[in-house]
Amino acid sequence: MTRPCIGIRLEDKSRWERRAPLSPANVRQLVEQNGIDVILQPSPVRVFPETEYEAAGATVSMDLAPASVVFAVKEIPANVFEPNKTYVFFSHTIKGQSYNMPMLQKMLDLGCTLIDYERVMDAHNRRLIFFGWHAGVAGMIDTLWALGQRLLKLGYDTPFASIKQAYQYASLPEAKQAVQAAGEEIAAQGLPSALTPMTFGFGGYGNVSRGAQEIFDLLPHAVVSPQELAARATAPDAGKALLKIVFKEEHMAEPIKPGASFDLQDYFQHPAKYRGRFERYVPYLSVFVNCIYWTEAYPRLITREQVAQLYKQSDLPRLQVIGDISCDIDGSVEITVKATQPDAPVYVYEPATGEIRYGVDGRGPVVMAVDNLPCELPREATEDFGKVLVNFIPAIVAADATVPFSEYAVPPEIKRAVIAYQGKLAPDYRYIQKYLQK
Repeated sequence: MTRPCIGIRLEDKSRWERRAPLSPANVRQLVEQNGIDVILQPSPVRVFPETEYEAAGATVSMDLAPASVVFAVKEIPANVFEPNKTYVFFSHTIKGQSYNMPMLQKMLDLGCTLIDYERVMDAHNRRLIFFGWHAGVAGMIDTLWALGQRLLKLGYDTPFASIKQAYQYASLPEAKQAVQAAGEEIAAQGLPSALTPMTFGFGGYGNVSRGAQEIFDLLPHAVVSPQELAARATAPDAGKALLKIVFKEEHMAEPIKPGASFDLQDYFQHPAKYRGRFERYVPYLSVFVNCIYWTEAYPRLITREQVAQLYKQSDLPRLQVIGDISCDIDGSVEITVKATQPDAPVYVYEPATGEIRYGVDGRGPVVMAVDNLPCELPREATEDFGKVLVNFIPAIVAADATVPFSEYAVPPEIKRAVIAYQGKLAPDYRYIQKYLQK
């Protein structure tokens, strides 16, 4: 009897992409415990070398034809799909992203099945397979690096200047040690009085925010509520502790109707009934770390007009760095006008003109908008991601993908993530058709 077989595709969307959906340890589990063969496409940049996968039982080959299911991390070029095959990757199609509609259409034309990690959720709509925590970790490290470089440009040599970008560390523990060392120096010597109290705001409280906060919490800090921010930010401070503020939905929006109270579920279901209110906090933030999921239905947090007004009112506003980990272009942070890469991770947004200048030199705020942050921690990201994914693979491989969708016997967490099945949009994702037609 022929053993089932899966493929692991090389990643070629970005030269920075060193992750894989499965580690060598995951492959060994599939081969030895589950009786599943694995074909690995060779890659010159993958963080784990082919020899480790071969030692775990994988076959290294560019030919994935024998595999019934192909796993990847990022989008797959449209010209490599094979008819009637199942593909599992981050497709970035559920918002109708125009740049990926040709890819999705090709999959439909070929009768393919698409399973998207982003939609693998439990019964409470909690994501189960994700890189969000790693994005938060890498994004916070890069944001602290950006802050150190910006302050140097302004003439302040602070402990933040000793922090490097995430990808420049050999491991996450090494990066954490560097942040902790900077924190110890701040605790001992403080920061220049002109910079204190230094306030760090976090938009959101999900996986991305938890990762970012885990790094920030290595620094000496006090937790302040949004309601206390204005008073605490304008009070004298010794400069030996930073202020941390976490913003939730009720701090970002308010009902338009006078006298109405904020209701979280009503906000999710009827965002048009609400308007933004985040602008009242922005003048008191030194650094804003954006970690929220956003669509156009919801109000923005920071607009271009707000930034222009902020920089009209002061020669040197408090807000110096925005770490936009969410990286929605023209999104919740409207001055995020372009995504960046690790070798050119930041730009300055000029409030008067709307122009950007790469680096930290300029009058406006520095924006860190790296859109593939988890690839800066490829080893840890692959290991943690694969530990969850590997448990679903036997069921995905065993399921008969030729039966009607109603009979497709994958776990419910996976079935919720089926964007397309046998060349047709799955029932929960038929709304994407309107974007395909555009």
